[in-house]
Amino acid sequence: MTFFDYFQIAIIAIVLIFIIAKIAYLKFVRKINPIAVARTGRMGSRVIEALAFFGLIVWFIEAVSIALHARRGLLPEFSRMQLFEAPIARIIGVVSVSVGLVIFALAFFNFGDSWRMGIDRKGAGTLVTKGIFSITRNPIYVFFVLWFIGVFLINGTVTFLVFALLTIAVLHWQILREEKFLIEHYGEPYERYRKKTPRYLIW
Repeated sequence: MTFFDYFQIAIIAIVLIFIIAKIAYLKFVRKINPIAVARTGRMGSRVIEALAFFGLIVWFIEAVSIALHARRGLLPEFSRMQLFEAPIARIIGVVSVSVGLVIFALAFFNFGDSWRMGIDRKGAGTLVTKGIFSITRNPIYVFFVLWFIGVFLINGTVTFLVFALLTIAVLHWQILREEKFLIEHYGEPYERYRKKTPRYLIW
């Protein structure tokens, strides 16, 4: 195994620890259920949310199996076809994931009790606009885009290219859904925040 293999496994472990710890804290200490995936909304939207969540699990497993150099993964063999293998691409990938992880950690800290996995129409927290949220309205989604692109650059396979493209499309769709809900739920305070803070980093 190389540095890049250990790096990818370490990032997955760190992210999972962050998420599990946050869920446990909110659920058992704050008595808040933060998991709202596929819980509300139209059936089509709920199906897409559920499929996206399942896809994320598949991506985790595939990323770990490739980092461990397992002969077989969940996906067909042709999905591991190498598109390129360049040291500079791998370095850029590591930088991309590392920057994303910092954004992710700051977002989890700034979110407080308002973090949810999915759209919580019944128990949304307070509107968060400080810290990293004053730079981007969607720091966790920015992290996922940087992470998926970074992993593609590190591995250079068809699998991670497809996942990166799908992730960008699905996250943008989810952001538009969340924006609609936030406008309805928070009203004018969110409108003011939306006008002065980029959706991603520059938009």
